[in-house]
Formats: sequence, C-alpha cells, structure tokens
Amino acid sequence: MSDNFDVIIIGGGLAATSAAMTLRNRGKSVGVVCNRQETSSLYKAEKVTNYPGLPPMSGEEMTALFRRQLEESGAELIFGRALSVMPMGNTFGVAVGSDFYMCTALILAAGITREKLYPGEGEFLGRGVSYCATCDGMLYRGKTVAVVGGGEEARHDADFLESIGCRVLRFEQNGKYEIRGGLKADTLVFAGEEHKVDGIFIIKDTVSVTRLVPGLVYEKGAVVVDRSLATSVPGVFAAGDCTGKPYQLAKAAGEGNVAALSACDYIAGLKN
Repeated sequence: MSDNFDVIIIGGGLAATSAAMTLRNRGKSVGVVCNRQETSSLYKAEKVTNYPGLPPMSGEEMTALFRRQLEESGAELIFGRALSVMPMGNTFGVAVGSDFYMCTALILAAGITREKLYPGEGEFLGRGVSYCATCDGMLYRGKTVAVVGGGEEARHDADFLESIGCRVLRFEQNGKYEIRGGLKADTLVFAGEEHKVDGIFIIKDTVSVTRLVPGLVYEKGAVVVDRSLATSVPGVFAAGDCTGKPYQLAKAAGEGNVAALSACDYIAGLKN
C-alpha cells in the first residue's frame, strides 16, 4: 500500500464513495480512511426507498453496494481511525493509528457523531428506531409513531409522517427517555409514562464533528464550506453529513462529486 496520495478521503460512506469514483476517473491516486461498513448508521436502516436509480433495499444491502463500488474504484482503503491532520505547506500529513500518510488535497466525509444514546436506542436501531423519517417513514404508514426531537427538522419530519397517514406523538429532545420492546421497539418511556408505538424517530439537532484539521471553521457542529465545498483551510474540502443538514443520501452523493472535482482543480492550480 502506498503512503502518498493525490487525495486522502476521511470517511467510507456514500459521500466518500462518490468522491473516490470521481477522483479515480480523473486519474488521481486516492486513499480512503474508513471503518468496516457494518459500523455505519445506514447499514442498520430497515429499508431505504428514496435514493434515485435504485429499488427499495435494506441499509445493509445498500451499504454493501456502495462499499463494492468504492473497492472497485481503484482507491486504496485504509482501515482505521484518522487521529490528526497536519498541514505541511502544500501537502497534508494524516495520522491513522500508528501509520502516517501524505496527500496533496484532503476531503472530509466522515459523517456525524450523534449525541449520547438513550437507553435502548442503540439496541433497537433498525428495529423500530430510525433517524430518518423520509427514509423509513413509509414503513409506518397508518401506524402510531413517536418523534423525539426539537427544532425545525423534527417538526418537518413529524409533519411528513402525518402527511402519509401516521399518528404522530411528538416529544421534545430534552428529557429522559427509554426505549423498550421485544423483537422490535414498541414502547417509548418518557417521565415515567409508557407510550405504545410502532416506530420511534429520533431527530437530534446537536452533532459532534471531530476537529481533525487545525484552523477548520465550524458552525452549529458542521464544517463550513462554500459552493465548491472548500473549507476555510486551502486544500481541504468536505462533503456529506459533516457539512450539515439535510442528512440525505442524494446530497451526500452530489457533494462527494463536487468536492472531488474541486480537489482536482486545487491540485491543478498548484502545478501552474
């Protein structure tokens, strides 16, 4: 495996896959720092029905498809966790565990880190618990669901669920919750009171982005980018959920493509 690339991508999801495919088509050497596909939140989705060009499929099936495309792109997969990024003139050093890699441009596509889980949230994720109403809402048409979360996104998701025939119980994000069930989540406990539901949508406004790059500007937990997806640090681009809402697959794919093209332009500019 090489330790020097034109572009290193941190993250292994759809935004990273889209970026890697575009970069490889442009003849760039690419290293992708990623984890096993089973660790992604998409992997645990019951069914995804809103991605153009693909039939409805489980998150596990879709994740496997994207990972296969990433592997077949010709990018080198570096399994591990990126610990730090060090700007070094016109290059960057990326520490991954005890290993160190160099690149000319960097794309951040590491997604988001959600807040501390409610009791039962992780256990029932993909089994009655979802983070995306537009992805999984149709599975609960005509049924009773709970939406946990405040802010505009939670209100939008609750309205969407009601529009497709769901009976929606709304709860603010602040508070003590517990999720219970058997094979699937069927009860939301709030303030000691049990609420029987068919599904639970948890919409959290606060996300944590790992501050890997010195000088990178964040706003409300997201990396600040311009229309070319360039960050505040020259040579560093960002794509996907780490750039903020909406957290949608179609957005991630498009941003990955744009970030890759912008990285190519940046590299070309250094040579002129």
